[in-house]
Amino acid sequence: MERIDNKDRLLMLRDIFEAETDEENELSIDDIIEKFKAIYGSEIKLNKNSLKDDIDHLIENNFDVTINQVKEGLPKYYSHQYRLFELYELRMLIDAVVSARFITKEETKQLIRKIKKLTSKPQAKMLQNEILIDSSVKSESHLVRVAINDLHHAIAERRIVTFQYGRYDLDKEFVLSHGGDDYRVKPLALTWTNDFYYLIAYFFKAEEIRHYRIDRLRNVQLTEETFPYDPFDVTKYVQSTFHMFAGSEEWIKVKFQNHLINVMIDKFGKDVSIQKVDNDHFVLTTKARLSSGLVSWLLNWGGQAEVLSPASLVDTIKEEIKRMQEIYKI
Repeated sequence: MERIDNKDRLLMLRDIFEAETDEENELSIDDIIEKFKAIYGSEIKLNKNSLKDDIDHLIENNFDVTINQVKEGLPKYYSHQYRLFELYELRMLIDAVVSARFITKEETKQLIRKIKKLTSKPQAKMLQNEILIDSSVKSESHLVRVAINDLHHAIAERRIVTFQYGRYDLDKEFVLSHGGDDYRVKPLALTWTNDFYYLIAYFFKAEEIRHYRIDRLRNVQLTEETFPYDPFDVTKYVQSTFHMFAGSEEWIKVKFQNHLINVMIDKFGKDVSIQKVDNDHFVLTTKARLSSGLVSWLLNWGGQAEVLSPASLVDTIKEEIKRMQEIYKI
């Protein structure tokens, strides 16, 4: 009969515990022997005492093995219950991957398979994702993962980056902006906002901070040129933008109906300036980037929001409302 090398047997025993057992799935020594035979063939020779010694060795080396015995004389059952991730955490990871538009459909499937390997096979079956992978809203660019990796390196090493940037036209063809000219930037941070990854960077030509959808980058190149460290508050920048539209930053005041208080706290955080006006309204004061994204966001609330300042933003809102009235013949 064929025997297994002691080291191979120990490693395989650990693999069996990780793949086949959890809080609800235990194995007896006889069950473990059957698992070995399913892998190595029915002619394999295993000694129960050797397997028990292996289990003790795993425990002594801080590998979690839970031993369950109902009463003396009855068989013992063994399981590996400790996992780096709880089941609900793995569900959240899978849902995030499925929902992320910048990840292609094939990459989504690959990542889900890998995440499922972080738990036992029985629990992995419970991780069937209920969110449909909609290929119509998934990125078609397989360059995203490469760009993300390169840009992380560029930020860590403070290296200037060049790339081309583009958008889809009415024929759904991807067209490079500015005739395909390179953008030369100082990369500051990567952020995942509104289902997409963005590069926040200082654009040398315009002498200002801008952000770029990573799935729209092409030919990303790390140069040998470096730049000095400069602190940058990513959270503050993202909070001041609306739908990731760039613009000049100014203080704004907006009067909202009281029932929108939680929406504003979700957007700006609990530290945002809120002042009660009357029993029905409050005024929010914050810094924001004046842009078409901000205008669209404000108009989204209709009569539930009134811009108080700055005057330029009030005028822009009025002009947009007039354009809408003309379109709908009001």
